[in-house]
Amino acid sequence: MDNDAKPRILIVDDEQDIRDMLSRHFRFLGYDVFGTASNGIEALQILKKERVEVVISDLIMPKMNGVDLLKEIKTQYPMVHVIIITGYVTLNNLLTAMRRGADTCIFKPLDDLTELEEAVDHAVNQLKMWQNKLKTLMNMKR
Repeated sequence: MDNDAKPRILIVDDEQDIRDMLSRHFRFLGYDVFGTASNGIEALQILKKERVEVVISDLIMPKMNGVDLLKEIKTQYPMVHVIIITGYVTLNNLLTAMRRGADTCIFKPLDDLTELEEAVDHAVNQLKMWQNKLKTLMNMKR
């Protein structure tokens, strides 16, 4: 992602209404919501083919849950930022997401999207910061 490109987001949730709502919301904010997936398996298929900077994923889903997806993303795509959303608020879920490398965990219901917006902005800014450092380093070598 260069500094002028729209950040690409992938939304993963087994609830169609949540996928649709988050897609509309982040597109309205100027993000490129590349796609949505209903489970971790679908999400990994998309990540194999497309560049994505931020994944917003539910924790509890059929076929492949958010924790397993998070583990795979951090193994295969370590620069991708992952934000977990969950309606199953437990200490174990929160600690597991944190240990597996999630940027943050946001609790449902998503009535106010401010916290989620801030988490996505923070993830994108972190990526831009690292890209700027890499560009500076590359320019120094010339």
